[in-house]
Amino acid sequence: MGSYCRTLHRSLHLLKPITYTWPVTHLTSSGFIVTQTLNPCRRQSTHHSHFQPQHRINDNSVEVLGRVYPRDDMSNVTAKILSMVGRELHNQSHHPLWLIKERIKDHFYRSYISRSGTPLFSVHDNLSPVVTVEQNFDSLLIPADHPSRKKGDNYYLNRTHMLRAHTSAHQKELVRAGLDCFLLAGDVYRRDEIDSSHYPVFHQMEGVRLFSNHELFAQVENGEDLSLFENGGRRTPQEQERHTLEAVKLVEFNLKRTLTHLIRHLFGEDLEIRWVECYFPFTHPSFEMEVRFQGDWLEVLGCGVMEQELVHSAGAENKIGWAFGLGLERLAMVLFGIPDIRLFWSQDERFLKQFHLSNIYDSVTFQTLSKFPPLFNNISFWLPDEGYTENDFYDLVRTIGGDLVEKVTLADQFTHPNMFGMDILQPVRLSCCTSPQPHVLIMTLFSPSRTPCSLSSCRRTMSWA
Repeated sequence: MGSYCRTLHRSLHLLKPITYTWPVTHLTSSGFIVTQTLNPCRRQSTHHSHFQPQHRINDNSVEVLGRVYPRDDMSNVTAKILSMVGRELHNQSHHPLWLIKERIKDHFYRSYISRSGTPLFSVHDNLSPVVTVEQNFDSLLIPADHPSRKKGDNYYLNRTHMLRAHTSAHQKELVRAGLDCFLLAGDVYRRDEIDSSHYPVFHQMEGVRLFSNHELFAQVENGEDLSLFENGGRRTPQEQERHTLEAVKLVEFNLKRTLTHLIRHLFGEDLEIRWVECYFPFTHPSFEMEVRFQGDWLEVLGCGVMEQELVHSAGAENKIGWAFGLGLERLAMVLFGIPDIRLFWSQDERFLKQFHLSNIYDSVTFQTLSKFPPLFNNISFWLPDEGYTENDFYDLVRTIGGDLVEKVTLADQFTHPNMFGMDILQPVRLSCCTSPQPHVLIMTLFSPSRTPCSLSSCRRTMSWA
């Protein structure tokens, strides 16, 4: 249940930098053409190209995912937020949020198998983020005067529809559809402060499991004599008024065991875990799991025994269940060492390529990006028709540029029929992590006056910004 992740309940609004690209072509005095592309912002990658639906907003209406909603006094969604609807980072292959989701999904698929041999838990990760206010609040028993409903904390399309504030908004509809065990992942939207751990859009994953009387007590001695419910009970810190103590304790045990196995699967078997009692409107009793990570206690998820009124209203009145929720960003930031939540929205290929793993369980630690954007420079030169290999050029570049050079590729080559030589165009990508004036540093390093060109027939010219 997404609502549990309090550390990520607050959001961050970040203005997306505008990227300008200037292609500049120079005709040098020696007659060679040098082309450079200067990009003062991060390069946009196409590795995770994703369908971007069109959204429109005007004084009278808001169009989201092809549907138009009339605006009223509650409407407060912005064009910036709408631009993020449909990105679905958790469904983009090799994105760090996708990796976390896939690891969780794989764990449940492998660990919980039905009697027919299929995974017990179904997975739902593409439900529309537009929900009704009833779905987002009323279906979860959140009181009408609860502060979480405030316009200042949510993105409303109008009085009846909003961008979901938690994936728990879909709980009732999935239970009503007949699902007893499911995982649910999606993007959620909240308004809040600006810092490195909050963003107006983040991602949650939750799980729900329901038990019938037979399923819960099947492994208990004389279980046929036990019952899920009782009449005339009263609510205590340990149980709801309708539940028997035996049923609640078994559900709580199953819940904590399930989540302990999950988190140790993600963090390691030796992980120290503790449980903290807490309050949520839609579960009772409720708990938060904390883990000791790098010497500190870290909250990673919330959970509890589902309120029976919620289960009953969804049409599963003869069952009892548990639910949990966690923030994908929080887990990814800890597991991969990502320091800023804004990075998840980056389309910089320097970020994205770090998580392009051949196996979802391959170890990966985020490597800090330069605070300076990369420079892209094309080098064009003539070579003789023999005695040249690409590694010659790579060695030359390494000798001059060292670790400043991030990538070298062959963009084009041309063999002149009469001049017995070859024209080579090699884009050189450079990232400077230390100098406040990377253009000056790189221009100095690659100055023709200090470049020991070991290719005797190579004529080389460059131009830098």
